[in-house]
Order: sequence, then C-alpha cells, then structure tokens
Amino acid sequence: MVEHPLIALTGATGAVGTRLARRLLEAGARQRLVVRNPSRMKEVPGAEVRQASGYGVRAEMRAALEGADTVFLIPAAEAPDRVEQHKIAVDAALAAGARRIVYLSFVAAAPETTFTLGRDHWHTEQHIRASGLAWTFLRMNLYMDFIPTMVGADGVIRGPAGKGRVAAILRDDVAATAAAVLTSTGHDGSTYELTGPEAFSLAEAAAQMSEASGKAIRFHDESDEEAFASRAAYGAPEFEVRGWVSSYWAIRDGSLSRVSADVRRLTGRDPVSLREYLRSHPGRPTDVGSG
Repeated sequence: MVEHPLIALTGATGAVGTRLARRLLEAGARQRLVVRNPSRMKEVPGAEVRQASGYGVRAEMRAALEGADTVFLIPAAEAPDRVEQHKIAVDAALAAGARRIVYLSFVAAAPETTFTLGRDHWHTEQHIRASGLAWTFLRMNLYMDFIPTMVGADGVIRGPAGKGRVAAILRDDVAATAAAVLTSTGHDGSTYELTGPEAFSLAEAAAQMSEASGKAIRFHDESDEEAFASRAAYGAPEFEVRGWVSSYWAIRDGSLSRVSADVRRLTGRDPVSLREYLRSHPGRPTDVGSG
C-alpha cells in the first residue's frame, strides 16, 4: 500500500485551518496539524499534532515540519515583524526537508499595493520563490463572512470605500480550494486568485443584509479623516489602524474588484455568493460572520 505524502497544516486552530483540516480528513489525506496551543484544537481523527509556539521560533518550526512533503502556510497574525516570521517558517520548512509550500496570500499582492497589510504577502512570496522549494500561491480576496461584522451596533457600515466593489470569498470556499490544491498535482509554480462569484459594493452588501435580516442596514462612506478618527479609539498601533482603513481604500480604488474563475476551476463548483450565504445564515447581521 502506497502511503500518501504528509501535509503539514499551520494555523490549524484558526477559521480557515479548522475548515481545511476537515476537508483534508474527508479527502483521506495524511495531515499533521501544527498549532501553538493544542488545547484549542478540535480533534481530527488520524491527524498528527505538533506544537510550535510561533513561526519565529525556527527550531520549533523545523521540528514541527520534519518529514512533511508539503507545508500549507497560513499567514501569521498582523505584526510589524510578520514578514520576518514568515521567512523563518519558510526556511524551517526547507531545513525540515519539505518539497513544496502552498501559501495563503492576498489578491493584488505587490510591494506598494493599496491594502498596506497585503504588502507582507508580496514580500513573503518573494522569499518563497527564492527558497528553492516548489510553491503555489493562493491569493484570496477579503473574507465574505467577515463583511457582516462590519455592521455597527447602529446598523451602519462605515468606511472610505466609496462606490468600489469587492469580490469577497467565503472562508469555506478558501478551504475547499486549498484542499483541492493540496490533494492533487500540477500546481507547482502556479498563482491562483480566490474570489467570490461576483463583486459588490458595501452599499449593495448593506441592502442584501437588510433584506436577509429584516433590519435597516446602510453604508456610510466615511472620509479618510473620519475613518482614522473613528478607529483611533481602539488603541491599536498605527500600522494596524492604517491596515484597517486601507482595506476600504483597496475596495474604493478597484484593487479587490476582479472576479476569478479559479475556485470553480479547482473545485468543480462555483463559490457561494453573498446573497446565498446570507440566506443560509439567518439572524442578526453581525452574527453571520461567526459561522
């Protein structure tokens, strides 16, 4: 009996990671779940579990990835040194003997892309390209199931997005596409764009959420000054606040509007639309993103 190559899945307790682990289980893949805190993990029958306290701890990452053929690298949490953490994780994968990395990147990744936090993904991609490992990049759009959480307690989505459009994608569809890539061949050196089936404005999203929930929801197009002022109260560092605000700028300038057929091409089905998602998740709009 031929043994399947081992897939090491980082970030296995996160929103995408837990979904992906279930998909890999259904596909009969051999997987190792690399986690920071095993107590947070839901049991996945047959999966190995190894602990690494962070991407930046090279020795722990190398030990956690030892023997894996493929590493699925989910981005680290937002931090000033996130690119450096990613580089250490990639180097650890190489030292551990991995053959390829599948990296969950972001659409429009570029050194000066509008969404400032998206720039980390471009620099990470460049390091992976230079590593000598086989690679595949899955460039995702904003999470569709995050859009409803943008609604404030007063029923208003606020942000400087103008009339721009976003081809947001459901996290379930990200996981399904990643599973398809991880369990098949022919993807080395490929970059795929993971988007929903259509691009919509935040005003249109508000209208659809109003229809689905029966509650009045609207979009307010903030000025840039309003956006920074309204988010200053959170006490987050400047780089993070700028990242939040620039995600709306990226909608406004069209950076996130491109619709790709890659999800269908890789999974054999269309990704879920916002309307379909809202219809299948009734309740308060701000509850929708938690599923």
